[in-house]
Amino acid sequence: MLGTTKQAVTLSCAITLLALSGCQSTGTQAPAAGTATEGQPAAPKKEAKSGKPELPQGYTCCNFHHEDDWISDSNYATLPMIPLGTPAKVVSYGRYRVHTEMGGKKMRLGLDYGRKQQTLQEWAAKMIVPEDPKVKLATFPPQVQDAIKQGRVAVGMTKEQVIMSVGYPLANENPSLDASLWRMWVSSFGEYQLIWDRDGKVKEIVSDTLSKNIIEYRAP
Repeated sequence: MLGTTKQAVTLSCAITLLALSGCQSTGTQAPAAGTATEGQPAAPKKEAKSGKPELPQGYTCCNFHHEDDWISDSNYATLPMIPLGTPAKVVSYGRYRVHTEMGGKKMRLGLDYGRKQQTLQEWAAKMIVPEDPKVKLATFPPQVQDAIKQGRVAVGMTKEQVIMSVGYPLANENPSLDASLWRMWVSSFGEYQLIWDRDGKVKEIVSDTLSKNIIEYRAP
């Protein structure tokens, strides 16, 4: 009897030790965040976001027309022109305006019409680009280069060339650049339209006499 009781006590102690050992084992615990498990790499640590919008810098994408220090997304061709490729950078953002430096001068970009179609930051990223467009300009035929430098358009120009010359069309009137017609403006009263062919080149320029004289290029 004594031997049987001793064996029972010994077996009970062994079971208790095994149970305690299992509770202390770290093998059943979930790995801490960011640590690696066998066959699985550690999860990358998330970097804290500043929440601040990017401030593009580089060059003006295209010819900008301004009234004093104001450049509207309407980009009326009758106003004085800042040529494409002018060194520029965004300094800060307002509600609907972008404070910039262009050619060493403080200028304001105003998103006056296309506010529902794009954010201010999206628009600013199109206006100020990292690569100098004059490099691409130099690859175009001489007559196209001359038209762009004058801020004019001509039949046969591509969409890229037109944008470089007269800027992007108003987003509220031209929601898609793939449309077969762009509605453009030389002033708040002077309108012209660009008709595109299937290859994305200007097929026809429809305008009144005033707009034609200001915007349409005629090769010398």
